[in-house]
Amino acid sequence: MALKFNWKKNLPAIIWGTILLILAICLIRVAIWENDYYRRMEGSPRAVADSSTNAPGNDNDVNEDDIDELMKQAHKVAPDRPRFLSIEKLGIDRARVLEVGVNNIGQMLTPDSIFDVGWFRGSDKPGLGGTMVIDGHNGGPTKEGVFKHLPELEKGDIIMIERGDGKFFRYEVYDNVTVPLSEANSYMKTVMKTPEKGKESLSLITCTGEWSQWQQTYLSRQFLRAILVEVSDNFKDTNIVNELKEQREAKEKEEKEKAEREAEERRRAAEPSVEVDADS
Repeated sequence: MALKFNWKKNLPAIIWGTILLILAICLIRVAIWENDYYRRMEGSPRAVADSSTNAPGNDNDVNEDDIDELMKQAHKVAPDRPRFLSIEKLGIDRARVLEVGVNNIGQMLTPDSIFDVGWFRGSDKPGLGGTMVIDGHNGGPTKEGVFKHLPELEKGDIIMIERGDGKFFRYEVYDNVTVPLSEANSYMKTVMKTPEKGKESLSLITCTGEWSQWQQTYLSRQFLRAILVEVSDNFKDTNIVNELKEQREAKEKEEKEKAEREAEERRRAAEPSVEVDADS
């Protein structure tokens, strides 16, 4: 006896099955498109996000509000902990140092504000002879972060740390390297120890390089190491601010004069030559 298919009885199941199949196909197509898009955008310059949105990513979920002088004065820490970081060459004036730890997968955290820096509590404190590790943001969706120009520091440049008790620690840059993201974890072993045996040191870390849409982070890390060279009770006693300011102003003046000379040479070269009639 032939079996008869009851369309009326099975129609709802057929309709729902068709709908689910269409949805599954749509989701697969979206996933394929998204995967292809992010791979094509890999390594492209980071897009500037609308300040009204909270886009995902390591450096988008941050606070870009400015830190004023009153907020700096209100920042207090224990006497033996770092309070402020200053790098005159980069225009960093008393960036607040906040204590940070690690997240649930062991990655070092960074302060919410792009203008603050984070002292890793698993590293040493200033003045104890070990290695102090501090990190900071490259930037946020619309503004440059405190360590945006960290790659510009060179051997011998000065970094100042003010401790909670008012003592100042002067560090000189020892080395400053850019490391691919794939090698950053292994390089952490290097920045957690001093580059010169028996000398106290400071290590600074930030993101740098191209922005990866696929990984939602920068493709490199900047690692700087510096050696402690002086401890003072007064920041002005070191005369570092004036020395570096004079050096920077002299360099800027030299570059400006050079640019003016080159502009004048180009102007003269562009002027039409005038020949004098010998018979006149």
